[in-house]
Amino acid sequence: MERKRILFVAEAVTLAHVGRSLALAQTLDRQRYDVHFACAPGHEMFLKGSQLRSWTLNSISSQRFLAALAAGKPVYDRATLAQYVLDDIRLLEAVRPQVVIGDFRLSLSVSARVVQVPYVTVTNAYWSPYVQQHYRVPAIALSRVLPIALAEPLFRAVQPLAFALHSRPLNAVRRAYQLPSLGPDLRRVYTDADHVLYADIPEMFPAHDLPITHAYLGPVMWSPPVELPPWWDAMPGGRDIVYVTLGSSGQAALLPRVLQALAPLPLTVMAATAGNVDAGLLPDNVHVASYLPGEQAAQRARLVICNGGSPTSQQALAAGVPVLGIAGNLDQYLNMDGVLRAGAGALLRSDRLQEEQLRGAALHLLQQPEPRAAAQAVARQFQQYDAAARLASLLARLC
Repeated sequence: MERKRILFVAEAVTLAHVGRSLALAQTLDRQRYDVHFACAPGHEMFLKGSQLRSWTLNSISSQRFLAALAAGKPVYDRATLAQYVLDDIRLLEAVRPQVVIGDFRLSLSVSARVVQVPYVTVTNAYWSPYVQQHYRVPAIALSRVLPIALAEPLFRAVQPLAFALHSRPLNAVRRAYQLPSLGPDLRRVYTDADHVLYADIPEMFPAHDLPITHAYLGPVMWSPPVELPPWWDAMPGGRDIVYVTLGSSGQAALLPRVLQALAPLPLTVMAATAGNVDAGLLPDNVHVASYLPGEQAAQRARLVICNGGSPTSQQALAAGVPVLGIAGNLDQYLNMDGVLRAGAGALLRSDRLQEEQLRGAALHLLQQPEPRAAAQAVARQFQQYDAAARLASLLARLC
């Protein structure tokens, strides 16, 4: 039987999209599928040992992406997305896949249709038009100049207009290819595909009137293929372990403050810097590495402190460990809403972070039984979902 070619395309503005795509790509049966993977250069270390056929596909830089988020501006302009479409088409014509699976590669909304390749997008359920969202003002200029009590209702009032502004560039490119507009709702832009897979569970992010082409995958776990640091097996016993990683999405600069806040507590801290921050003079109770295997780190920890994003939150919850999210962008706030509703964590603002507040939240999650019990309940729910099997089932139908 001829193997079917499957192409994964990750928009490499954050490591989360690359890691999630890699995790799914590596689950596919190589006897049935010829698996290809495309993302921007600079991520070769994460492909190590994957046995995937890799392709280079340019993305905007993480710095440009994060700067746009911080300013509350559209991440992509029309010219960028138009070039993305041309790049996608060249890639699709070179690979000639039976199915293309994208993670935040918005231009596939156009290019996959032009080349007439079935297009599957992997996203989070909180970006779905069919999932109820609770919008908090992210760390943008509005939250810096106004008290949160005033900024929050103002943000909710202008949010539809902001989503419309963010939707315009892709709709303009779609018009150029005689494709219909997706309208002013950014959630439709983020979920436009022939099939939409949510890397979440409905127990945390329930949907209403979900179309048959939308489905829940369940959590998608990925850890970077790195060697364990020398201190991994030499950490002192008798203390609670806290795993700290603020990722690559803007909050990494807060890491030294977080570590200093935890310094007075009788804890052992292991921290991942994502390779882009100097943790400074380390407190005595802290061990650092550029990258750590997140699933193993979460399993060793009694508490996970992160940026509130989906990947690390899911690693913590899968291990039955509470999450302290220090959120900055809207994606992180939306994810943490699900964690808070489950009772499995706490939320702090990155733009209002105070050391005493952080210590108090950490101690509460470490000492009180309710957040741990809630996280363990979510872990049991996660076990009911096999993302690899669900993806394989969809591909069997499409191929």
